[in-house]
Amino acid sequence: MTLPFEVLLLDIEGTTTSISFVYDVLFPYARRAVEGFLEAHLEAVAAEVELLRQEAAAERARGEDAPEIPASGAREAIVAAAAASVRWQMERDRKTTGLKALQGKIWREGYAAGELRGHVFEDVPGAMQAVVEAGGRVCIYSSGSVEAQRLLFGHAEGGALTGWISGYFDTTTGPKREAGSYEAIAAALGVAPAAVRFVTDVLAEAEAAAAAGMQVRLSVRPGNPPQGAHGFAVVGSLGAALD
Repeated sequence: MTLPFEVLLLDIEGTTTSISFVYDVLFPYARRAVEGFLEAHLEAVAAEVELLRQEAAAERARGEDAPEIPASGAREAIVAAAAASVRWQMERDRKTTGLKALQGKIWREGYAAGELRGHVFEDVPGAMQAVVEAGGRVCIYSSGSVEAQRLLFGHAEGGALTGWISGYFDTTTGPKREAGSYEAIAAALGVAPAAVRFVTDVLAEAEAAAAAGMQVRLSVRPGNPPQGAHGFAVVGSLGAALD
């Protein structure tokens, strides 16, 4: 098999994994567990809580009613405010770095306890294997933290897939709707953008990757919302994205 690219760069939600798994399984788990997690690990996640505090302050400066997190005071008050901030952001589907980092750590405990198993579509493992065996690389770019990405694929229902994945990128690289983020990923991988094929279910992300010079395929999976008019090739499976 000869690949028309060197790197297959994959979105997760709506591409490798159903949207319903993210919104109906992972997100509710984080909402339920956040307060208990913070009570047990507040000192260990001080950096993430500080990011939440900064993000809340930025939201409030824009006129939003984001819960304010005190910088000092009673531990219980900080835990309650941080948990409220997490839930507030999740209700609005924010993609902030502090939120995503904390979610990843909460999910780590869920996976370790066997309460979570990572969902991937049935065609995903075979497609990843085919790319690697043909001499290509598979990488992930998601708004979820790198830790959350590793957990999902490391605890996939049919067995770990991390052996097929050679790189992970999240919003610390840059926003997914900006061309510069894709340019930065190509540079980090040591290839030209044109050597990367990006697969996503979000038109704005597809447009940003194309603007950076990447090859693009738009993923259409069951449960994905319709996208606007576009000229991208559409794929209904990951295997179809390899042609």
